[in-house]
Amino acid sequence: MKYQAPLNDIRFLLNDVLGVDELHHLEKYADATPDLIDAVIEEAARVTAEVIHPTNSVGDRQGCKYNPDTHEVTTPDGFKDAYQQFVEGGWTALDAPLEYGGQGLPHTLKFIVDEMVCSTNLSLGMYAGLTHGAISALYRHGSDELKKTYLEKLISGEWTGTMCLTEPQCGTDLGMIRTRATPQDDGSFAIEGTKIWITGGEHDLVENIVHLVLAKLPGAPNTTKGISLFLVPKVIPDTGERNPAFCGGLEHKMGIKGSATCVMNFESAKGWLVGEPNDGMRAMFTMMNEARLMVGMQGLGLAEMAWQESLGFARDRIQGRSLSGPKNPDAAADPIIVHPDVRRMLMRQKVLNEGMRALALFTGQQLDLSVAHPDEAAREASDDLVQLLTPVVKSFLTDEGFNNSNVGLQVLGGSGFTTDWPLEQLVRDGRIARIYEGTNGIQAMDLVGRKLGLKGGQLVKSLFGVLAAYLKETPEAPHREALKGAIKALEEATMWIATNAPRDPEQAGAAATPYLRLMALTVIGYLWSRMAQIAGTQLTAGEGNRALLESKQISAQFYFEKILPEVNWLLQDITSGKESIMAFGDDHWSA
Repeated sequence: MKYQAPLNDIRFLLNDVLGVDELHHLEKYADATPDLIDAVIEEAARVTAEVIHPTNSVGDRQGCKYNPDTHEVTTPDGFKDAYQQFVEGGWTALDAPLEYGGQGLPHTLKFIVDEMVCSTNLSLGMYAGLTHGAISALYRHGSDELKKTYLEKLISGEWTGTMCLTEPQCGTDLGMIRTRATPQDDGSFAIEGTKIWITGGEHDLVENIVHLVLAKLPGAPNTTKGISLFLVPKVIPDTGERNPAFCGGLEHKMGIKGSATCVMNFESAKGWLVGEPNDGMRAMFTMMNEARLMVGMQGLGLAEMAWQESLGFARDRIQGRSLSGPKNPDAAADPIIVHPDVRRMLMRQKVLNEGMRALALFTGQQLDLSVAHPDEAAREASDDLVQLLTPVVKSFLTDEGFNNSNVGLQVLGGSGFTTDWPLEQLVRDGRIARIYEGTNGIQAMDLVGRKLGLKGGQLVKSLFGVLAAYLKETPEAPHREALKGAIKALEEATMWIATNAPRDPEQAGAAATPYLRLMALTVIGYLWSRMAQIAGTQLTAGEGNRALLESKQISAQFYFEKILPEVNWLLQDITSGKESIMAFGDDHWSA
């Protein structure tokens, strides 16, 4: 079926729930008027449906092709033309800095476009997606000369960028990297080493690829404190010389087959230092945190496409009779959407998708406020929320994005298990999002092991402040008691970790994943209450899209009755501690 961007839901969130249309009152986003934002999302919906989506299935069937003689990679049919149209439309420059040719629009708007692109062709979207992270890292940490040479071409989409971290012997533990950078007389560095799983490491969409590479200088500490970041172009701009940074092969993957995932060999390739020596991790985290938010949007995008496909199938597929009597008496059977179990699956998809979208755009709004609000305290409070919620957005949206795609496949039954329908591709494509840019377990450890303790616990206090303020200012908040119960569970879990983790770090490790999920469900509960409250107000006033507003109220009821109660067993999981997880001895595993 043809993709239809969820514009009604997006507009409801932007204009009625979050008030993102007010961003244009901030000096940085003065051009982002409501009319402009609406025009952008309308055009993004058209481009992704008409230009990007037609390339998705062919990309999965063909995959990328590697030529070992030339070290070149060819992308699937249609990718190059679709990418070119995407670039010509200015989509790669949407929220990039104005001084280097960007449009300077809100990050929230980019989140929306990211979702649409990921719904329609995740593989193709990844080439521009990683480039955006490279732009941010270079803009924040690069020298004036590097920014002058590279940023404009990266922002325009004429060149693409990569993030080169992982090596055969190390992934998460980057202190073990072996790639070396040797200083040269001209101020450059000779980069020597091998990186793996490099998205867009080599391809035919552009003439130049800019690699951001983690490496160690001579004599650097053999830990993460000894890592530096280097910019290594495929083609050196000043001379046109081909740099010896070659693709050594492609990974053979279960999904995202149109995305070139490369082994990259740096054979004394010329590179330039980004930031300060031995400070590469700080610079790379700029790119990684942005990539993690983007990966969250990948999960949401796939879940939205899965929902649209399964809803369309459920409306058309004729099978069995309604339990309450025939709904289609003139036909041999009723459409399967009449069956409670099918509706349960569809409702779970829809309600979680809309809740995840609210969480993502709420985080995007905080990101915009953190860089544009005139009040320093307000900027800091928003930045606290962004730091806290980044691992939550990455993990929860990819966990549930995959789960919702799986649920969609179940709605299709046997058809979903065949390549005649797109659900099996969505399931395969979505599985990687829970793994790359830091597995979701690593995200949970980041939340519990680092974010909860930052600034003396100020980040999570900022979140509790938002939740408490809502309950205080909205005494008639829909589903108030259920939301209060979830907030209380999150508070208890936070206190349990704060009490037990300092004495025993394994307690934090055992609690991390359920704690992240508990936080996600609670924040989404807060947002569903807000959505239901605004929908009720507009219905009473006779305003807005009645069917949409009524659906919001019903969906909120479903969320609070069928999904949010999970917080109770998550709290039990957390407070029961590590004992049953860590008690096995070596002989128990194979007993």
